[in-house]
Amino acid sequence: MKIAVVGTGYVGLVTGTCFAETGNKVVCVDIDAEKVKKLSAGEITIYEPGLEKIFLRNLREGRLQFTTSLQEGIEEAQIIFLALPTPPGEDGSADLRYVLGVAGELGGLLTDYKVIVDKSTVPVGTAEKVHNAIAARYKGAFDVVSNPEFLREGVAVDDFMKPDRVVIGTRSDRARQIMSDLYAPFVRQGNPVIFMDEKSAELTKYAANSFLATKISFMNEIAQLCERMGADVDMVRRGIGSDERIGKRFLFPGIGYGGSCFPKDVQALIHSAEEVNYDFSILKAVESVNERQKKHLIPKIRQYFKNNLKGVRLALWGLAFKPNTDDIREAPALHLIEALTAEGATIMAFDPEAMNNVKKLLGDTIQYASNPYQALEGADALVIATEWSEFRTPDFDRISNTINNKVIFDGRNLFDVKQMKSMGYHYESVGRGTDAA
Repeated sequence: MKIAVVGTGYVGLVTGTCFAETGNKVVCVDIDAEKVKKLSAGEITIYEPGLEKIFLRNLREGRLQFTTSLQEGIEEAQIIFLALPTPPGEDGSADLRYVLGVAGELGGLLTDYKVIVDKSTVPVGTAEKVHNAIAARYKGAFDVVSNPEFLREGVAVDDFMKPDRVVIGTRSDRARQIMSDLYAPFVRQGNPVIFMDEKSAELTKYAANSFLATKISFMNEIAQLCERMGADVDMVRRGIGSDERIGKRFLFPGIGYGGSCFPKDVQALIHSAEEVNYDFSILKAVESVNERQKKHLIPKIRQYFKNNLKGVRLALWGLAFKPNTDDIREAPALHLIEALTAEGATIMAFDPEAMNNVKKLLGDTIQYASNPYQALEGADALVIATEWSEFRTPDFDRISNTINNKVIFDGRNLFDVKQMKSMGYHYESVGRGTDAA
């Protein structure tokens, strides 16, 4: 098939590349001329494991192309994916200016039947708005379909190539057949393609992310209780995660969720509920818990240093909101940096992929190390904010010989509490009590 993908951000680039990988001819469109130039030259603009290899292969073989011209991009396309940003407004609502702006442009460019697919995360009713924006200028036949993405940063290529399910919102038989043919190579093992109406598909995306955010926040609340009651959140997690009705995933406590999806999707669903006069009280609590959890380590650090962080030097491992990505949007590490530096602490940070993005945002507010152990030089304590694999089994002898004090504040529960105590560390984590040497 011939496909156009409008927008080359995270979702658009993964979508375009993965569709090209199954033999489709894909043209990606973006208004950022510099980004298009880089992508056309083979310079990938995001970090996502496994993406660069197939990106370069499909670019080389001519199945993947990039342009700044919307007209050129859609000229031969049977299907047009809209993978455009929908940033949250001040009231939490999703900003549709980019989606509807492109829809209006499409109305002036279409000359024959095409399927226009909302791939962006959009509020309920957006497909209808996109349809109306196109129909205001184009009187021919077309269909607007909702096809939400369920990609996890860090494993997005696998998620796209081997999806748990594909959700497609359309009431058009013609569009249904085209979308079925498009996704057939991705569901050969029998995972479902679930068809529904457009509004249900739009709500499904928000419901999925909001439910996962709820699981995370619930476990963070349980972790708070564990610290106050002397229980171990790891034991509780294993005890409830073995119940198949609950499941094992998204039950790991920490210092809150971040990223491009959960925070804004929770806000957007709360706002959508308010528009129909419904108080979505559970999600409001989820949002409140998450904001509080991002600051969970601050009192622990403050207490250890006797409420005086002036001149304290901290090593910080992890800046991305999660491992295997360079995405720092709503990253808990940023909240830690803001709070700790405001109280006079200095920070030397290391992250395998996200440091350039943080440098663009924070400049010289903090220092940056070339490896995890360099960050420890002269540090009074280590703070862990992201659970990168390389942090899980570090050289503790090297840590002990480099850091000033054997003190670790672990926001991701990477290490065993008893082991840390046996090695003489003052070690504090989330929901597992405190073991001081």
